Amino acid sequence: MLDSKYLLTDEQMMHFIAKGYVVLQNVLPAQLHKSVMEKVHRVFHEEGNPGNNVLPRIPEIQQFFDTPMIRGALTSVLGPDYYMHPHRHCHYNQPGNQAPGGGQWHKDGYWSSMRSHRPWWAMIFYYTQDVTEELGPTAIMPGTQYYEKFIGDRGETLLPTGKAGTAVLVHFDLWHKASLNISGLDRYMLKFQFVRLSAPDRPTWNHRSKDMVVPQGTPFVHRNLWRDVWDWLRGEEAESRSGAPVSGAQLLKLQGELKSNDESVRAAAADEAGLLGEAAASLAPELGQLLNDVETTALNAAYALGHIGLSGIEELVQHILEGTTQVSERAAYGLQASGVKAIPALQNVLEHADEKRRALAAFVLGMIGSTDNGAVSSLIASSSDESEWVRRNAIEALGMIRNAGEEGCLALSKELVDSLSSETRDSSERNDMYVTKQNYIVNKLGYTAAISLLRTGKQFGAGQVVSALEQSLNSEDRYVRAYASEALTHLRTPEAVDALIRFYRTARWCPDTHKASTF
Repeated sequence: MLDSKYLLTDEQMMHFIAKGYVVLQNVLPAQLHKSVMEKVHRVFHEEGNPGNNVLPRIPEIQQFFDTPMIRGALTSVLGPDYYMHPHRHCHYNQPGNQAPGGGQWHKDGYWSSMRSHRPWWAMIFYYTQDVTEELGPTAIMPGTQYYEKFIGDRGETLLPTGKAGTAVLVHFDLWHKASLNISGLDRYMLKFQFVRLSAPDRPTWNHRSKDMVVPQGTPFVHRNLWRDVWDWLRGEEAESRSGAPVSGAQLLKLQGELKSNDESVRAAAADEAGLLGEAAASLAPELGQLLNDVETTALNAAYALGHIGLSGIEELVQHILEGTTQVSERAAYGLQASGVKAIPALQNVLEHADEKRRALAAFVLGMIGSTDNGAVSSLIASSSDESEWVRRNAIEALGMIRNAGEEGCLALSKELVDSLSSETRDSSERNDMYVTKQNYIVNKLGYTAAISLLRTGKQFGAGQVVSALEQSLNSEDRYVRAYASEALTHLRTPEAVDALIRFYRTARWCPDTHKASTF
C-alpha cells in the first residue's frame, strides 16, 4: 500500500496541468545510480543503444520506478493502475555534440490518432548522475504541452538540474529538446513512458480543495482548458457552467475585445467568456470565429465554447462539420469540455459523409467517456466503418469509456483478430492522410484494439477476449504483443496464464546475454 504522503499536492498537480512538468528527487543509494550508469555506458559502447530493451538489459533500472516517490507521482497524474509503456529509450548526450538528439525542439511521436490534452500519457526523464546545466540536461518549455505549433522565443527554456535520481515527470506532449553538453563528461538520461488505463472517477493525489489555484509564470493563460483537465482528474463530469448574472454592458465589452486587433486581448476575452458560462451564450458566433485564430487564442475560444452551454455546442459542431482540418480538430477539443450534452450531436456527426468528421466525433465520444445516450452502441457501429481512421478512433474510444460492457469487449476482440489477418511488415508505411509519421506502429488498428482491451478486458475476461489476446502474442507489431501480454496478465484466468507461460518461454530472458557475451 502506497503511503499517501508520497502523492502530489494540489499545488503540484496544478503545476503539472498548467506548466506540464514536476521535478522529483528520488532518494536511493548512490552506489545503485553509479552502478546503473556504468552499465549503461558499457552497453552503449560495446553493444550500441539497446532501445526498448534497456530495461531487460539492465533490470536494476526498475528499482528507480518502484520507489514511493515515483509511484506516488505517477499515481497522482495517471491513476493507481498506470502502466509502464513498452517503449523506453536511453538518451546519450556526448560532450561537444553541437546537435544532440537532432538539436530541435519537438514533441515525442504519439501513440493515438490525436494528441490528448487530458493526461492519458506521461513521461519521466530520469538522470542516474548529478546533472548540471553544463552537462546538457533535456530542456523543456513550460506550459507548451497543449500547442501543436512551437511558440519559439515566446516560451521559457528551462533546464531541470539536480542530484543523481532527479526525475522530471512531464506531460507527454510538452515541447522539449536536448541541450548542449559543454562539460567533459558523458550524460545519460532514461526516458520512460507511462499510460493511464482508466478515466478518473476521483482525485488520486492529496486533494484538499476543489478550487483551482493557478501557478504564476506560464507563457499564456488558459483557465478554461486547465479547469477542464483539473475537473476531469477530480472525476467530475464536464458540463457547461451556469455562472453569475452578467450585464449587457459587460457582454458588449467582451464582444468588442473578441474582435480586437491585439492577440493578447482576444485570448483574454475568450478565456473570460468561458468563465462566465451560459451567461456568455450570446458570444458563441464571435468565439467560433476565433477557432481559426493563432493557436493560443483559438484554444481559449474552443474551451470557452465548451463551457457556455447548447449555443457553444452548436457552434463547435458546426465547425467540426464545416471547418478546415485545423479548425475542426480545435473544435473537437472544445466539445470534450461540453460533456454528455454533446453526445447526441456527436452521434449525428458519426453519420457524416466525410471520414475526417466522423473520426473526430469518435475521438470526442471517447474523451467524454460516458455510456449515456447509447454512446457505446454508436462507437461499436463505427468500429466497422469503411475508414481506417474512423475505426481506429472508435476502437480507442471504446477503451476510454469507463464501462464498455461485454458488447464493447467482444467488438474489440473481433477488431483485434481481424487486424492480425491483414498484418504485414509493410503496414507501418501505410499512413492515412490524417495520421502520419507513425511507422513505429506496424498494425495501427491491432495496436489500438490491444491497448483498449488492456483498459477494458478485465471487465469481461471471457474466452473470446483471451483467445484474441493469445493470437496477438504472435503479432508482427511489438507493441501489440506487449499490450496483449499485459492484458492477459491483468486477466489472470487459467487460460490467460497458460498463454503467458507459452509466450514467456520464447521471450528474452537473460540480461547478461548480448552481442559481447552470447553464452
